[in-house]
Amino acid sequence: MVILKTEAEVEVMCEAGRRLAGILDALVREVRPGVAADFFDTLARQLILEAGSKPAFLGYNPGGAGNPFPAALCVSVNDTVVHGIPSRYVLREGDILKLDIGLIYKGWYSDMAVTVGVGKISPEARRLMRATEEALEAGIREAVLGKTIGDIGFAIEEHVRKNRFSIVESLSGHGIGRDLHEDPNVFNFGKRGGGQKLKEGMVLAIEPMVAMGSGKVRVLPDDSYVTADGSPAAHFERTIAVTVNGPRMLTQ
Repeated sequence: MVILKTEAEVEVMCEAGRRLAGILDALVREVRPGVAADFFDTLARQLILEAGSKPAFLGYNPGGAGNPFPAALCVSVNDTVVHGIPSRYVLREGDILKLDIGLIYKGWYSDMAVTVGVGKISPEARRLMRATEEALEAGIREAVLGKTIGDIGFAIEEHVRKNRFSIVESLSGHGIGRDLHEDPNVFNFGKRGGGQKLKEGMVLAIEPMVAMGSGKVRVLPDDSYVTADGSPAAHFERTIAVTVNGPRMLTQ
């Protein structure tokens, strides 16, 4: 069931998103060769607490079926698409780094992700990152009253395929609010006019995950997702609200 948010609730989520965006900006500034992946977890925990918030991912275990997530953010490198656990891995020139982070502010969740090149990256990696971010922007533009979840997915998929990359179809965006993951699922593919109608008060985390190769993934024992063919992947995510004035960016 989709839970629509009031204007007052959206305002609180906007403040949560503002704090989260500032934290992610600070993390991105620390990306360089020689930095260990788990440094970002240490810094994220500190910054989230300083922002009067709680880490949304730490201990997260929906349904209790898997392993509680042990960190405040996901740090996914190269062929790891999402849910990478921060480790002692030291970043190298040319790596593609995904930082995915969430927080809880006054009981409301916010979620955001970015892909960053470490030092000098290949032209094809840069093209992958640009196409993924542009696909996110295309999806967000469709988040208007009268359109559908399928319109968002169609716009994302169309842009990705135009650039000759692949959607990771087994992963999707989601609704967000009092819980990190709420209805509806926001797929990164779809048909024009298909799926649920968008309504005022919907808050969505839109997040294309795109691979340079086939888009097929496998799940490792630590619950991280990697591309089946070892190809690099990119991931961008923003939390937005559907309003009468169009999509409102909450994570900025």
